[in-house]
Amino acid sequence: MSRSEPGFAACRDAIELAVRAPSVHNTQPWRWRVGSDRVELFADFGARLTATDPLARALMVSCGAALHHLSVAFAMLGWRTEIERLPDADRPDHLATIRCAPQPPSRADIDLAAAILVRQSDRRRFPGPPVAGADLRAITRRAAAFGAAARHVPDQLLPDLARPMRRAAARHVNDPEYLAELAEWSGCHGASIGVPARNATAARPSGEMPVRVFAGTELTEFTDAPDSAHWLVVCTPRDHRLAQLRAGEATSAMLLEATSRGLATSLQSEPLGMLDLRAEIRATVLQECAYPHVMIRVGAMPYAAAPLESTPRRSVDEVLEAA
Repeated sequence: MSRSEPGFAACRDAIELAVRAPSVHNTQPWRWRVGSDRVELFADFGARLTATDPLARALMVSCGAALHHLSVAFAMLGWRTEIERLPDADRPDHLATIRCAPQPPSRADIDLAAAILVRQSDRRRFPGPPVAGADLRAITRRAAAFGAAARHVPDQLLPDLARPMRRAAARHVNDPEYLAELAEWSGCHGASIGVPARNATAARPSGEMPVRVFAGTELTEFTDAPDSAHWLVVCTPRDHRLAQLRAGEATSAMLLEATSRGLATSLQSEPLGMLDLRAEIRATVLQECAYPHVMIRVGAMPYAAAPLESTPRRSVDEVLEAA
């Protein structure tokens, strides 16, 4: 291998950071292959949640987030990535081919990679202090580089977002297939996949913005104060597999930007797996101008709040192969 390409060890180091990306129910639905001159990303459709994510949209968003994490990791290691997305029409699981060229890391590259190690999905209420408008603008601007946008939902439209979220929860509580899937992928103790009970909170009171309720909840709220989270809807002007992948990249960029600014985040997608509720969010919150892929909660947690325990991940060797 020439000096103009990273070796296997550098690729493995980058993938070790990439697998820290968030994924629906922490399913980690990706596989990686390292060749002599490339890294390839594949979707693991065997990890698709058939009740939660019947069209595999959230799976694609999850893989897009991992793809962006990989680019950030390579940048920190001194490599610029060139990405060919959906390179093989005959292999729908082949999501990206990544090649690298040398490029010294910037301070911003290093800071963004550092955010990978501390970013966590915090499902607790965010009581404040208030998030600065400049911070929110910087976070939402990150989406544009990926052909996506982020709609900051104003207070007057929050009821329009809350309604389909509550309707989704009401349907799911009576859906045996969904409940069985939720039990399989949450409340886990000692597993390397799924959402552990220590990272899940109980259902919110009916007057608050709802969040997905997992099976087994051990994470206690820091405060009973109202949740002051800001809601961002990541969206794209088109609705196809490439848009879903790019929305995932945008989501990752926004999460890491928020983390680097000391803010807490979590992802919400429960109503987006239902066609009518997704269409409702598109009509009311997005005014029919774009297609929603995921919602991001952004807020501030006081320094006195107990730190979260890490969400588990598979080892790199479980998801990596050499070509």
